[in-house]
Amino acid sequence: MKYNKMIKAKFIERPNRFVAYCDINGEIEKAHVKNTGKCKELLVPGYDVYLEESNNPSRATKYSLIAVQKGDRLINMDSQVTNKMVYASLKDKSLVLTGFDEEITLLKPEKTYGNSRFDIYIEGTTKKAFIEIKGCTLEIDGVVKFPDAKTERGLKHVKELIKAREEGYLAYVIFVIQMENVLYFTPNIEMHKEFGDVLKEANEKGVKVLAYDSIVNIDNIKLNKPVEVVL
Repeated sequence: MKYNKMIKAKFIERPNRFVAYCDINGEIEKAHVKNTGKCKELLVPGYDVYLEESNNPSRATKYSLIAVQKGDRLINMDSQVTNKMVYASLKDKSLVLTGFDEEITLLKPEKTYGNSRFDIYIEGTTKKAFIEIKGCTLEIDGVVKFPDAKTERGLKHVKELIKAREEGYLAYVIFVIQMENVLYFTPNIEMHKEFGDVLKEANEKGVKVLAYDSIVNIDNIKLNKPVEVVL
């Protein structure tokens, strides 16, 4: 997944979920934040950030905030890119899901099941699967956690995946870690214990809980390799 016209800036403040003010060579510019999470450990005044400049003159903001330099880590925080990464990796067959040992005959984004709309639906000759994707940007001493804020929506999705698995579908939760060289992934029970409990229950009931890190550059991001999941 590539970005165009990337510009380095200094983060100043985030007055609301959708807007950040950044310093570009002494000029204060407003940027769209493509992540509704708290991201408090990333959006720190003075941190280097990378913005994508838009060619659309009708946009309310000229820039989108894509990545943050946190120490020696470059972290992509674009929550819209993770679904595209998994979809593209399934399409070009660079990602093969554990337990789905058939040729994919149907690959469809955003399919409704029950009261949820899952990110990806796939079919093979005999198997059908729902995939829910969660982007991860919260890293503490090499350990990546999700969520960084309570997620009732995420909780609902995992419960629906359990139901789908019980009805004969394969079911996956994929945590896309938007950085590389991490130790392992674990649910953030300090922030949302119920989510961690339900994720563990899902795993015990046959939902595959997977995590992958990413190779992150200023103007691109690519799904990389599996990361250990500790529940």
